[in-house]
Amino acid sequence: MSYLLDLVATSDGTVLPADRPQGLHGGRPLLARYDLERLRREVPRTALQGRPESLWRYAELLPLRDPANPVTLGECRTPLLAAPRLARALGLERLTIKDESLLPTGSFKARGMAVAVSRARELGIRRIAVPSAGNAGGALAAYAARAGIECFVFVPEDTPIVNRNEAALYGAHVFLVDGLIGECGRIVREGAERMGWFPMSTLQEPYRLEGKKTMGLELAEQLGWRLPDAIFYPTGGGVGLIGRWKAFDELEALGWLAGGRRPRMFAVQSSGCAPIARAFDVGGEASPALDHPHTEASGLRVPKPLGDFLVLRAVRASGGRAMALAEERLREWLHLATRLEGVALCPESAFCLGAVQECVARGWLRPDAEVVVFNTGAAQKYVELTTPPPLPHIAHRAVDWQRIAGAAGSGGAS
Repeated sequence: MSYLLDLVATSDGTVLPADRPQGLHGGRPLLARYDLERLRREVPRTALQGRPESLWRYAELLPLRDPANPVTLGECRTPLLAAPRLARALGLERLTIKDESLLPTGSFKARGMAVAVSRARELGIRRIAVPSAGNAGGALAAYAARAGIECFVFVPEDTPIVNRNEAALYGAHVFLVDGLIGECGRIVREGAERMGWFPMSTLQEPYRLEGKKTMGLELAEQLGWRLPDAIFYPTGGGVGLIGRWKAFDELEALGWLAGGRRPRMFAVQSSGCAPIARAFDVGGEASPALDHPHTEASGLRVPKPLGDFLVLRAVRASGGRAMALAEERLREWLHLATRLEGVALCPESAFCLGAVQECVARGWLRPDAEVVVFNTGAAQKYVELTTPPPLPHIAHRAVDWQRIAGAAGSGGAS
């Protein structure tokens, strides 16, 4: 069963009841709080043995009151993939990729939406809406369809076509907005009273974060209840990083972590949209609002994250950094992992490779450090970025072996 107690406001510590729909308090997010003392007494970590390998194995640390009735599309435990050739190219001895692209709808957004929609259904919510820059809209649409809940999705006009079509395919009401993600969010906020929907916007309800938290719980369990030296994570709204740090807090309180050592957290952004990196560089507690953000990695195009202060706190507490990487090098990093390891990183996560390389070069990261990069989505959903150049044509019955031989050794694994 869930050990959920209540919700705590990050604005002033106000405690609010969890068993009714809740949004922001004082303009800031709410965090779910669990009875960790009782959980520590009653549930050993060995209780996880034999449970299904999905995020729902952590039911005690999730908010669903009836864990036997989740809204699920078969969420799996995502793999940790060793990447030795890629590690060498970046100056490391060892690098691991946690590949979230295997989740339903092809991204880590499935974790958050599975838990948020499950909780919404449990609380009697029948209509929901979300602003999305990419994968969130498709994931919410899928889980809403599974739950029988009406769904509205608002996306910027230049959102990748696969993301737009995906949400519509699942039966959501999808609207293209002339503006950025902030304008989409304004529509969702204003429509809450007019349309009677519940906003599922990033951090404007407390349970998407709880689903994202399972990335941290799962990583710790996969590594034998220890944690790596460093985690690199692409940061738009920052919920995944905030959730992972919350997971580590809870695991430490339960006494489940071996050694108690925390990883350094690296929040990675594009130079075209880096509000959190800017705030980190000047010692700010919150990020500036950017006027003209631009990046081909649509999930990173968040000009003013609501949870910026929580990301900055976690990064600083961990001894990590918030970094902005050159937008013009995105395609270079995007192709590096596919060519060397056969792992198709989404563009948001491709920036993490540049961040790792820079950290090693500047001496911010030891070459022998154990590093985990999260691949937050499937590269195949970004057809605008991943379309290959024209392929060489071979005529029927006239195979050009000289041309084929000339291509041998010109690229690929090394």
